[in-house]
Amino acid sequence: MSETELLFDLTPTEEQQMTREVVQRFAREEMASAARPADEAGALPDGFLLKTVDLGLNFMPIPEALGGVGAGRSPVSNVLNIEDLACGDMSMAIAALAPLSVINCVMDYGSDLQKETVSQTLASADFTPAAMALMEPVIGFDARQLKTKAVLLDDGSYVIEGAKSMVAFGPDAKLLLVFADTGEDGTQGFLISGDTAGISFAREDYMGLRPLPLYAMALENVAVPATARLGPDFDIKRVLSLGRIATAALAVGTCQAVLDYVIPYVNERIAFGEPISNRQAVAFMVADMATEIEGLRLMVYRAAAQAEQGLDCTRMAFLAHRNAVKYGMKIGTDGVQLLGGHGFTREHPVEMWYRNLRALATLDGMLLA
Repeated sequence: MSETELLFDLTPTEEQQMTREVVQRFAREEMASAARPADEAGALPDGFLLKTVDLGLNFMPIPEALGGVGAGRSPVSNVLNIEDLACGDMSMAIAALAPLSVINCVMDYGSDLQKETVSQTLASADFTPAAMALMEPVIGFDARQLKTKAVLLDDGSYVIEGAKSMVAFGPDAKLLLVFADTGEDGTQGFLISGDTAGISFAREDYMGLRPLPLYAMALENVAVPATARLGPDFDIKRVLSLGRIATAALAVGTCQAVLDYVIPYVNERIAFGEPISNRQAVAFMVADMATEIEGLRLMVYRAAAQAEQGLDCTRMAFLAHRNAVKYGMKIGTDGVQLLGGHGFTREHPVEMWYRNLRALATLDGMLLA
């Protein structure tokens, strides 16, 4: 590969820039102001999900022949949207983008019938809940060695048994992308209806992501046809990498919200007759936060660029995710620290961002870039 082919351009295309402006305005006007009330209520704002339809994100990767705009799969565009929405609120960003992740995975690996199904179901004038079901309630979770099993029957159909955790929307999801171990073929994905017999849900409650409806899912003797399984070129390693990139993009957006909040705070907060930002300890901490965010952002963009070019992004996705978990938690902690006693109160949003950033280490496969 030539040196030129290894370069990547961080300049957004005209279409990406236009989309970013719309998404950023939406995050600022519809999400940021509603984040605290939603966190207190433990529920998404009324009408929020329907408003996200106007962004048109679900239509982007779907071909025109299936009712989309035919923009094609773009991990870079997805990363930009994830980052901008997460800057408004991480919980609402995941809720808004969960159906798009199902669409992305099916557009990558689904059959023609499955692509038509997700297009007709999820690309509409109404918001239709859908979710990925990958994570399991086990110690040492490994997506390549799932406890959920899909047993192949003589007629080519499957029976799925197991348990999943942190499934967005739960019983309200119209489509579920369930991942299960098939034995010799390893982890595979199955696109199934949310009301399939044998599936049950129980609401879960967490310290962060409180507005996001998350459920534990039990699968007991769930019968699915052979047509439910994704195509033969399904690549769980790449799916995991795209998931790590998406999680890291969530971290970038949320950390940017923290930084944008603490900078005016430390400049306006007076102690001993001067702004606390005049103190080197404070100024250096803010500078470290900005440096860490920029570094993480570049890693995420590079991983997304590799994915978009069809290159092996495994290493860069892993590094971006590792840095997101490490520095996301640090930036959340530093944000609370910079506000002093105010950081411990619910009067300011930094404690909410801190709690949401704690979830980064557990968000495996909820979103795809």
